[in-house]
Amino acid sequence: MMDGDALHPALAVLIGFLVLSGVGLNVSAAVGLHRFPDVLTRMHAASKPSMLGVVCALIAAALALGGIDAAMKLALVAGLQLVTTPTGSHMVGRAVWKDRSEVHPDTEVY
Repeated sequence: MMDGDALHPALAVLIGFLVLSGVGLNVSAAVGLHRFPDVLTRMHAASKPSMLGVVCALIAAALALGGIDAAMKLALVAGLQLVTTPTGSHMVGRAVWKDRSEVHPDTEVY
């Protein structure tokens, strides 16, 4: 966006919705980290909603900036986020499984 340009009201609402969704998802990830009983459930809480929250915020930033250059850079960041978050979570889960760490009795591992 140029400095003098104003956002279309519908685009501003969409950007606001995406930002608030991203914030809400990241807050839910933080609450899950605090409340869940063991490493496996905390890992799930940390990876799934936070990844989606960051992607929502990046989409909002791309829409707000409006340029193709910024959108491509943010798409690269989102792509790397989509690749590295599940990979890191898998490695943590694998280490917990191999270490035979204690899990909460209600946690079901298949």
